[in-house]
Formats: sequence, structure tokens, C-alpha cells
Amino acid sequence: MKNTYLVFIISCIFLLSCKDKHHFDSIKISGNVFGTTYNITYLNTNVNYQKSIDSLFLLVNKSLSTYIPTSDISKINAGDSTIVIDEFFKEVFQKSIRIHEETNGYFDPTVGNLVNSWGFGPKNEKKNLDSLQVNKMMQLVGLDKVSLVDGKIKKDAPEIYLDFNSIAKGYGIDVIGRFFESKNLDNYLIEIGGEIRARGKNSKNKNWRVAIDNPNTDGTRSFADVVALDNQSMASSGNYRKFRLTENGQKYVHTVNPITGFATESNLLSATVYAPLDCADVDAYATAFMAMGLEKTKEFLEEHTEVKAILMYVNKNGDLVEYKNSN
Repeated sequence: MKNTYLVFIISCIFLLSCKDKHHFDSIKISGNVFGTTYNITYLNTNVNYQKSIDSLFLLVNKSLSTYIPTSDISKINAGDSTIVIDEFFKEVFQKSIRIHEETNGYFDPTVGNLVNSWGFGPKNEKKNLDSLQVNKMMQLVGLDKVSLVDGKIKKDAPEIYLDFNSIAKGYGIDVIGRFFESKNLDNYLIEIGGEIRARGKNSKNKNWRVAIDNPNTDGTRSFADVVALDNQSMASSGNYRKFRLTENGQKYVHTVNPITGFATESNLLSATVYAPLDCADVDAYATAFMAMGLEKTKEFLEEHTEVKAILMYVNKNGDLVEYKNSN
């Protein structure tokens, strides 16, 4: 799954809640999933839903994980055209089509072959591709080359490789959130690898507060900002931690630009996105923004005012600058 560390919980997830006049009983659960860690807090119940949560994670992985050879997506990528997809796969596919259109193709799950070749997918190939190789592989990129017909995924070419890792982690969070809501639990915070879905209030009857990392490259951590989430989801993406250097010093980053096919940096160091949407949506937007770069992302935010973002970049003077489209 996409490995982001830009957002982490300040309070109410690792620390026990203070008991005051606003105190609600809470349950805290943590563990490992999707190649990272999860931390979940939910209020107003004494029921521990750990087993149910883990079962739901297994179902999401069985459907969407490219790291599991027996998953539905792995079988489809291997050329099996008989797989009838489940509701998880269907919703993620349909969301991907919508966000692909909204971002003018900067979000595109068909870059899977390129992600693998650049060394950031389950195949970990680590190739240094030239323009001719990239152009050839770009013939297999484009979500318009994939469709859903009678419950099955149809690809224009069997070699097309779907990779939902930039949306599936957020979607897994949504699955757990909807499970809580089906149990009439409306106050919760779910965090997986830095992606977050927050609903209702915390144990102090206030909005859930989260901190955003500065894009430090020296391994240290410092705060860039703090956001109080009011029934919102948040996701972050950045290339300053997950990249590789070739012997000659060429830097390749994990965000593959689906327009060019190259794994090179845009002028954004990080993008944190939050909105009153599903976490899958903001997860996908954060990835798209990293490929789009600063100016195109600003244009997108002007058109989609419900989406808020904190963008970190370096200006012409070499200064680290924070841009945000909302207070």
C-alpha cells in the first residue's frame, strides 16, 4: 500500500482520554494491516469489535491487495477474465473512474506496470527506464481501457495492470467507519498509516485534532500544522521519504505521473487533503495532487471548494512554503 507518514494523531488515539464532565467511554484498538499500522478509537460502547474489524480487513485485502497473489485484483492482473468482482472492488473501481475524470487523468490505477518497473510495487523491479521504454508501457495506461461488464473486469489488453494502492487504504478505513455507523457508533477516529476518517467528537466532546508533519528529509519530525476534523476524512502523500537513488544520483519517487509515465518529482513536497468525503476520495486526491504539481492543484481546489488542502513546496528562493486554501 502507499506508504505515507505525513499525518499522525496528536491526541485521543494513543493516550487515554481524560475523565471530565464530557467524558465518553471509549475503546482503543491497534494493530497491523495493509503493510502499515492502524489505530482506532470509538466511543459510547463497551463492545470490543477487534475480531469484526480484522475480518473486514481480510475481505478488503482478498479483493484489492496486489501484494496477495490469490486476491481478486492479482488474478485479474494475471489475465483471469472470469472473476466476478465483489462490492468492494466495484465501489473502488467506480470511484477511480470518477476521480480519474475529475483530475484529468492524474489519478489513474492503470499505472501498475510502471509502478512495478520503477521499483515501487509488489514486483520491486527497480528498472531505470528510458523514454522509449516508458512510451511503450504507456500504451497500457489509461482507465478508459478498462470497463466493468456483467460484473467482470474487461481490459483492452491482458497486460494492463491495475493498482488501487493509492485509494484502497482509504477505502479500508471507510469500510470500518461504515461498520461502526451500522452499530450506531457516530463518534470515532480511524487511522491507518496516516490516513484518517473522523466522525463525531472525541472523549472531550471536541473535534478530533491531528498534526501534519513537515517534509523533513533528515528523519526528524516536526509539525507543519494542526487540523481539527469536523466529520471529515484526511489523507497525505509525499515523495520526500519514499524514493530511490540510482548509482549516478538520479532520484525516482513512488508517485508515478500517469500523464508522462515517469517517477520524477513535481514541485510539491507533500499534499495533505481533507474534506467531508470518504477517506478513499481524499486518498486518491492526495496522490493525484503530487503528480499534478502546485499550480494545477490550485486550479483543482478553486473548482472543488469542498476539498481542502495543505500543500508544502519549495519556492524559487529555496524556502519551504505552506499553501492552504482554507483557514
